[in-house]
Amino acid sequence: MTTPLTPEQLSACYVQACEIELQAFKPGNVSVYSDGHGMTVADFRISAEVSAAPLCNRAYGLGERIYYAVQATRNAVGCNTNLGILLLCAPLLEAAYRRASGETLRQSLQQVLSTTRINDADWVFKAIVLAAPGGLGNAAQQDVYTGASVTLTEAMRLASDKDRIALQYLTGYQDIFDFSLPAYYNAINKWVSNCWAAVAVYGELLGKFSDSHIERKYGSQHTQWVTEAMLTLNAALACTASPEQLMPLLYRMDGDFKSRGINPGTTADLTVATVLTALLENIIALN
Repeated sequence: MTTPLTPEQLSACYVQACEIELQAFKPGNVSVYSDGHGMTVADFRISAEVSAAPLCNRAYGLGERIYYAVQATRNAVGCNTNLGILLLCAPLLEAAYRRASGETLRQSLQQVLSTTRINDADWVFKAIVLAAPGGLGNAAQQDVYTGASVTLTEAMRLASDKDRIALQYLTGYQDIFDFSLPAYYNAINKWVSNCWAAVAVYGELLGKFSDSHIERKYGSQHTQWVTEAMLTLNAALACTASPEQLMPLLYRMDGDFKSRGINPGTTADLTVATVLTALLENIIALN
């Protein structure tokens, strides 16, 4: 019989995943190597710490957890640091908790996503309004400023053509399980470093998929440039046994991104979710 993971175990995995992502040098994004876009590493650390408890609170439904985690973040740092992270991580944490005996995390996640409710969508709409992310909110159908009339997963379907986080709800996190998670495990085997594995995930994701956060702000103006930059990084990572040697390249790329105001925020959120998935799979295997 499967012993459910405790809220404390889930919370610890979530905070650890957020910290690993911050320790990863992700060009254009906030990390311990470089703040940016009006946000600091401290903002993200505080956000992870204060959002962990509501995100893992079993007294709340899925949508409520996301809302109260956003509320805690907003009260602590006064800006939107983690809406995308919370939208991705909440179903993963729920799946890890609800997983039946003999069921994989991915199978449990599919069950979570297929059973979301209208009430979950209502709470998430409120969370989006509270977080006030740039470029989200107004839509012809299921506008977040009005009450939901469909489930959370159905609401995500309506947004999935323009938001890669929403797309994960439709595909059962296919980008993570079929693409970024194998990249993470391969990098771990190569370098024995969670943080450098997270860099590899970030580079692989951004080299393959356009970043929703960038494209909401700029359209496709920077898409080719970003892709080419990440292909350069990925080629360099593939050829090195010591990724620390790439620090000059990473600093240069980070400066180039930030001088243009380019923040691959969606890719960073997917990186956190990838790391969390790996941590949860590991703790499930040991449980």
